[in-house]
Amino acid sequence: MERAARPAGATVGELGESAVLARILPRLAPGDAALLGAGDDAAVVAAADGRFVVTTDLLVHGPDFRLAWSTPFELGWKAAATNLTDVAAMGARPTALVVAIAAPPTTPVSVLEGIAAGMREGLAALAPGAGVVGGDLSASTVLTIAVTAFGDLEGRAPILRSGARVGDIVAHAGARGDAARGLALLFAEGVDAAGEPDPDRAAAVRARHPELVRAQLAPEPPVFAGVVAAIAGATSMLDVSDGLARDARRVAEASGVSFDFAAAALGPDVRVAMAGGEDHGLLATFPAGVALPAPFEAVGRVVAGDGEVLVDGRDAGSDGWDPYSGWDGRAG
Repeated sequence: MERAARPAGATVGELGESAVLARILPRLAPGDAALLGAGDDAAVVAAADGRFVVTTDLLVHGPDFRLAWSTPFELGWKAAATNLTDVAAMGARPTALVVAIAAPPTTPVSVLEGIAAGMREGLAALAPGAGVVGGDLSASTVLTIAVTAFGDLEGRAPILRSGARVGDIVAHAGARGDAARGLALLFAEGVDAAGEPDPDRAAAVRARHPELVRAQLAPEPPVFAGVVAAIAGATSMLDVSDGLARDARRVAEASGVSFDFAAAALGPDVRVAMAGGEDHGLLATFPAGVALPAPFEAVGRVVAGDGEVLVDGRDAGSDGWDPYSGWDGRAG
């Protein structure tokens, strides 16, 4: 994965929108599903059965990322990854992204070029064939990346949160708690004496804990597993962005059941596995007796109840990621 140097050179305000886009667009690819890519008022994207899945997400400097910690390349990668898993959670194959960026005029153009490169490489690694087909660029006091992702169900029914049934196997694909561990390390060791994010200290954290830091700043979720789960007969599914406990509760409430996780299946630190957000793994339920497809692992059972989430029969709590309760107002 590319490790970009600290941004330098011409800024967005100096070049203006047209010149900036002329430098960014060649760095992006439209992908296999694009019938018409960037350049017109809208893109045209093919969908095999006439339907498509669509989702959108924001990354905002401050609550969602710190420029002192993330390279532009990592921001682009993460912006792609966090949207691709939402498409995958519906059982769809990601086909295209539309990206809007609002940047302060003083932003070096190299930042946007790095974001574009990260998106391109993230798509190539996580969703081959998908690409960026358009977007928008505007001015703001805060760097903001908005991504809308599209997906193709390829003739299948979408996998909903409301389909879990008593007796189903609860299964998970992807990391559990690694992103939260990486973020905790950055907040503990990647800051200066005043608690502000520090690039040099963050670099030292990277050197000591590369996998955990990467899990937070540039996650590699199993996007392909969404289609795998759909074909295998998953009854419900969602992207675990806010932590297993909080996201499992959403499925349990939508389905009118409860989830009972097995502590032994969650790893040595059950609390972090249940409460840590931003891993962007896939949580799914499968009928009892179904052979779980790789990379899914059984982590519990669906039981009778009214939206409770349990671990070995005990309440798992509701800790997890929330941008309003988890942000101290700093940017960095």
